[in-house]
Amino acid sequence: MTSPLRITNRDARRLWLWTNGLSPTPTGALDVMGIIRHLGFLQIDTIRNVTRAHNHILWTRNQNFREGQLWPHLAGRRLFEHFTHDASLIPAEVLPAWNRQFDRLGAHVARHDWYQSGLAREQVQLIRDRIRAEGALSTHAFDTKAESRAMWARPPHKKALDQMWYAGELATCHRENFVKFYDLGERVFPAHDPLPDGEAVDWLCREALDRISVGTSGEVQRFWDAMGAREAKAWAERAKTVPVELQNADGNWRAALAHPEIETRLAEAPAPTTRLRLLNPFDPAIRDRNRLERLFGFEYRNEMFVPKAKRLWGYYVYPLLEGDRFVGRIELKADRAAGWLAVTGFWPESGVKWGTARRAKLQAELERFARFVGIRQVEWRCPTP
Repeated sequence: MTSPLRITNRDARRLWLWTNGLSPTPTGALDVMGIIRHLGFLQIDTIRNVTRAHNHILWTRNQNFREGQLWPHLAGRRLFEHFTHDASLIPAEVLPAWNRQFDRLGAHVARHDWYQSGLAREQVQLIRDRIRAEGALSTHAFDTKAESRAMWARPPHKKALDQMWYAGELATCHRENFVKFYDLGERVFPAHDPLPDGEAVDWLCREALDRISVGTSGEVQRFWDAMGAREAKAWAERAKTVPVELQNADGNWRAALAHPEIETRLAEAPAPTTRLRLLNPFDPAIRDRNRLERLFGFEYRNEMFVPKAKRLWGYYVYPLLEGDRFVGRIELKADRAAGWLAVTGFWPESGVKWGTARRAKLQAELERFARFVGIRQVEWRCPTP
């Protein structure tokens, strides 16, 4: 029996950053769809700290990207919007395998107390009929009211729209100022032949492993979050994968499975650029916090919804990546109208020295990030490193 291929921690980090599109210097010709296809999908988020997460994720991989260059791909039906682990833009070629997700999430939401629409079936049908007759409508076109003031409370019409959206009966046809417009799924989704369910599971698992290169069956399952853990484990048992052992940052080894071309990938994956990078909290390279800590020894938690008094760091904190290691984290605030970007918190990683060269790299990245959103002034409102 062949022993598992052993991948050192340094090689595992190099492979992971290449897999996530973070190895090259982020310059050159821009291919928005190419970046999203390489990543598998692009998470979108409502919070705009300096810029929204989806813009930042694309800019991190090519700094020629500009805000506004993403949405034409949704309107042009090259992308569709649905739910992976969160709201995401997904390449249209994934649709044949996605019917199972429409079915899973539609059924889940329909029976979930928190999402019960509060509207009678006849009223839900009236919403559907109105969209059929009038065309795409946003939630602002309806006027039912939420029953409470709780943070997550939704008015009945929004619950009904979401339920139909999760089920694929409705789809996002476009967004205006980030407001979602709903239309009938049959008028939005490109024509496609759905894969049989078993084939869809196999396809999604293969594509997930292709985009993480190495992982456990659980990590394969969580990539799309479109199947259960048992389904992913059963796929791993029958698939043509390569058994490997990954070395963690603490020196321990962990069993995993790898893409069939893992040895080629390890040989060809380049060393990451030495440029210091400002990563978004929702960046796919750091989305799995446990894997991040295992691979890089970097503990990171998103504290946006943590009460201020209980935060270790801050509200919207960006990890700082240099080469193949994380060297710190930084909190930023911006006022576009006033034209400033401010550093309001800075936390160097333990054992990392912040000499003149590293400080200059950080300042250069901050200035590039500011220019991306049309800001010229970068201010430090906390001690500099």
